[in-house]
Order: sequence, then structure tokens, then C-alpha cells
Amino acid sequence: MDQPRSPPSGNWRGCFFVGPAPTRPDNVTKTEDAAIPTILERVAPGSTIYADEAAHWDRLHARYLTKRINHSEVYSDGEGCTNQAESFFSRLRRAELGTYHHVAGPYLAAYAAEMDWREDHRRLSNGEQFMMVVGAAAGRPVSRQWKGYWQRERQQ
Repeated sequence: MDQPRSPPSGNWRGCFFVGPAPTRPDNVTKTEDAAIPTILERVAPGSTIYADEAAHWDRLHARYLTKRINHSEVYSDGEGCTNQAESFFSRLRRAELGTYHHVAGPYLAAYAAEMDWREDHRRLSNGEQFMMVVGAAAGRPVSRQWKGYWQRERQQ
């Protein structure tokens, strides 16, 4: 398996993620149109792509079923909607600014996975979430990724 790479310049703000969640830093591009080659490489032909009306998404019509939303007119039209993806990335940005204050490139995937978990379990009580986290952490060995993080040892 290939090793994850840091996003360009080690900063993910203003980047575009390819996939259901940004689980690997190499899913990050600086602009939406720069993501087109990655989409063509990784998304199966015939899949449904939900996107806004930006012109660079036109290249996807030949290979994918595309559902487009013109945000100057509507945010959802019953067939296509990007609100869930936009909500997720909004929460991820707010977490960086309000909770973490900085997300370093090598750790982007882990922070995004945490926000993905929070999104999936947001309707559970805090007590249920706590028990899930403690149960998962107690049953696992020391993390190779996070070991030494607080001592500022570099991730390999």
C-alpha cells in the first residue's frame, strides 16, 4: 500500500477532497479542477457524481452520471444535492479553527476520520459516544501513528 503524502504546502485550507471522506492526504488537491484526474482514476465509471455548476465538472459527463446544482438558483432540487458534503467540510474547518487550532498535513487523515466518526454518531448521547470511544481504545494496542505525538516526534 502506498504511503499517504502531505497535502500541498502542508496546509489543507482551500483544498478539495476526493472521495466520501478525506481519509488519505493524497486525496487532497489545491483546487476543484485539479481533482479531475484523481476522480477519473479512482471513481468507477457509471458512478453518480454530485457537483455544483462549475465548468470544470463538465469533463465528468461522458464517464459518470452527474447531478448538478446551480447554487444561484437552488441548494437542492430533489435529484441532486451537495449540502451533506458541504456540511461535513464546514464542520471540519470549524473543528480546525475552534478545537484543534492547527491540522498538520501528516495528521489530516486522522482528524478527518475523527470528524467523520463524530458526524456518523452525532445523534447518540455524549455518554454513549464516550463508552464507544473508551471501549475501542481499551481494546487496541498503542497507536503507531499517535505514539510520541505529544513529545513532538515526527510521524514517519
